[in-house]
This record gives sequence, C-alpha cells and structure tokens, in this order.
Amino acid sequence: MSITPRLNRLFAPDGKCFDVAVDHGFFGERSFLTDIEDMHAVIATLVDANPDAIQLSIGQAPLLQVIPGKTKPALVLRTDIANVYGRKLPARLYSQRIGAPLEQALRLDAACVVVNLFNLPEQPEVYAQCVDNICALKPECERYGMPLMIEPLVMKDNAQAGGYMVDGDIDKILPLVRQAIELGADIIKADPTDDVSEYHRVIEVAAGKPVLVRGGGKVSDAEILQRTYDLMQQGAKGIVYGRNVIQHRSPAGMTHALMAIVHDGATPQEATRYLED
Repeated sequence: MSITPRLNRLFAPDGKCFDVAVDHGFFGERSFLTDIEDMHAVIATLVDANPDAIQLSIGQAPLLQVIPGKTKPALVLRTDIANVYGRKLPARLYSQRIGAPLEQALRLDAACVVVNLFNLPEQPEVYAQCVDNICALKPECERYGMPLMIEPLVMKDNAQAGGYMVDGDIDKILPLVRQAIELGADIIKADPTDDVSEYHRVIEVAAGKPVLVRGGGKVSDAEILQRTYDLMQQGAKGIVYGRNVIQHRSPAGMTHALMAIVHDGATPQEATRYLED
C-alpha cells in the first residue's frame, strides 16, 4: 500500500514540514514536563498556531484527534518509550515499542509513526533494541501504507553532559543516518551537526529521503532562528522541534516564526517580527 496519501497530509504542498514534538512526558523525566503540564492547553495553543504536524504519544494523541475540523495539524505518533535521558542512568536501560503500534496508529488516523535509533556511549544493548523495534515496524508500515520516521540520535555521555545532549560529530551522525535509511526509513529526523555548513552531507547520505532536523535542548531565539535558516539552506526538508517551541514565552509566536523560515524562506531577521508581535 502506498504511503503517498499520508505523506501528503504530513508535508505541505512545497514538500516541507514543521512537526512540533510534545511527546516528552513519555520518557519519565520531570524536567521534560516544564510548560507542558496542561496538555489540553498546549494542544489548543499549537492547533491555533497551525504547524504542519504535532508529535504525540499514544496516551496524548486523542487530545489532538478529537478536535473537529479539517485543517488541524497531522498526527505523528511516537511508537517507542525509553529511559535513557536522565543524568544518572538506571541499572537497566531500554527502548521498547508500544503494543500493536500500527493498529493504534491507524485507529488514531496518524499520518506517520516515529521510532528511535539511539547511539549511546557504551550502551550496545539499547542500540540493538532500537534495531529490533525498527525491523518489527517496517513490514507493518509497508502493509498499511504508513510512513516510517526514524530518529537516529547520537548522544553524549549522560554523566558528563546530562540527558538529551546532542553529539554533533558529523562522522558519528552520517553512518547512523545511513543505517536508518538502510533499515527502511521513509523520513529521517536527525540531529544538527556542530558545523551547520556541513549538513548537506547528511542530506546526501539520506539518499533522497526527506530529512527533518531535531531541535535538541532549548537555546536562545536568535540561535534557533539562525540555525533553522541555515539548515534549510543546506537542503533540510523541515524541522522537528519541541522545547524551543513549547517552552518559549510565546509558543504561537515561535511557531509562526519557524513556519515562515521553513515554508517562506524568511530570514531570521524577518521571522523575528512574529516574536515581537
């Protein structure tokens, strides 16, 4: 079954996509809940700002999908849960997929499912679990025409850098992105590189599949707008940002600013006016 109908819901007619990730509560870290405690309000704000998609867990996705109307953002459904983000890691790490992920995604009318491919220092078991998750999901996605977004994440040592820290070494990112492609990714959600001017190499190694760039930790307005502009100039097809939107003083304003960069080619200076408004 073709994935094209769902891709057409996920990506705008220009082939670009801004997906706002609000699946942070799935990972069991208190700090991830800051400013998203009231998910009804968060979803309402984001739907009003109208990004292309909202990324949610199985328990929160109904908050989006019960909203009436034809113009709300598409649903990207998170299909795996992990415990790898704390500064102090537990004795047993895991990255486990949810039960019957495609059945649940279809019931929720998701436009895409997303799964992690972790590369954590000295944690080969978690990496192997991720590969198993992807290998189980891919045939199901093919059977039901569901786009598969794989998230190849190269992370720094948690004890040194704290959880959720991107390792932007391009020589680590390139092989993991390519492996995600080889495993069957229809869409790549990848980290930014330390040197953004090299990001075209990530686009190249993705072999024609659209690359959406992950936001990572929260940074200043000027940095996130400039980085987004530079990444789009390098050939990215969009972004998947979470905390830089949902923890912003004006989530709607930041959404509009980033949508202007992604879809209209606005410069960071031009996009800033949405934050001022």
